[in-house]
Amino acid sequence: MKNAIANRKRALAVTNPHKEALDLAEHVPFQVAVVSNLLSLDRDPVIRSLTELNTRELRVLLNVGSYGPITAAEVSYQSRLDPYSVTRAVNALLKLELVHAMELTGKSKPVVLTEEGEKIYREVTVHVQKREAMLTEHMSDDEKAQLSALLMKLELTAEEILANEVTEMEAQGQAVTRDHKEMQRWYKRSRQS
Repeated sequence: MKNAIANRKRALAVTNPHKEALDLAEHVPFQVAVVSNLLSLDRDPVIRSLTELNTRELRVLLNVGSYGPITAAEVSYQSRLDPYSVTRAVNALLKLELVHAMELTGKSKPVVLTEEGEKIYREVTVHVQKREAMLTEHMSDDEKAQLSALLMKLELTAEEILANEVTEMEAQGQAVTRDHKEMQRWYKRSRQS
């Protein structure tokens, strides 16, 4: 592992001669993005052999399986995916009969997994739990807990930064999108007691 870390740092050594060059090896958002890219569900060959669902549909299916019945808005908040793409993913899962809408009154209908959706959910969760165990096998229980706490801090801080930037843009009369407004709603919801 030490050799691999040293090799990776060498590969990411800044070669730009300007002092203000960004050192990506030390840039936390870049590091998180790289790990996220590596762990993307659509890159996992076992997941690809289990289902043809795209990453977003699979993430929504996992949310429904873990938290259902759940609305698209709740999935969007929990996964921090934009509401439009979550709605599209829910509609795709409905069409594939992997989820079904519950018969309730109101605008948003919660969805739950169907029998086939439950089957895919179980197969995928067994694999991702195994992959998580392999990913963290070099970590102590304290390191795992610390990583989890640090990732939660990063998530909540990123949410706050983005929500504040949207607020500043609005105050300056700049246009903001529905996605930007959603960040403000997420931030407010996260801060509610």
